[in-house]
Amino acid sequence: MERLDKLDRQLLDELTLDGRATTTTLAARLNVVRATVKSRVERLQQEGIIRRFTIDVSSEVQPDMVRAVMLVQMEGAMSRAVISKLRRMPEISELHSTNGAWDLVAQLQTVSLPEFDRVLREIREIKGVLNSETCLLLNKA
Repeated sequence: MERLDKLDRQLLDELTLDGRATTTTLAARLNVVRATVKSRVERLQQEGIIRRFTIDVSSEVQPDMVRAVMLVQMEGAMSRAVISKLRRMPEISELHSTNGAWDLVAQLQTVSLPEFDRVLREIREIKGVLNSETCLLLNKA
């Protein structure tokens, strides 16, 4: 993966604020031509830096959405393969490495408990996942 330069970081910041911004809008905000924005976004997607474009819906709109935080312990030699598989799962909205007893923290979202159960099983069956602990997120405090 290439190192991100200042323009890449600015582009990612803009897309984080508004993932639906048009190429023309981004070009104007960044003071570059549209072709530059288009080629940068394509490269960032090819390199896996931009994994997907999505929306963040308020929990008030989707109150039945099942949300959870999962702590994952991995076999060290398998960590890259495990992370790669987890990143491809659409139900994982965030994935972070961490320190301590757990290696990863994943934020999960599913539309139902049966779907949630399926996702937990899929994660636990990934070769290299040694252990996990999951906490359902109930109400916003």
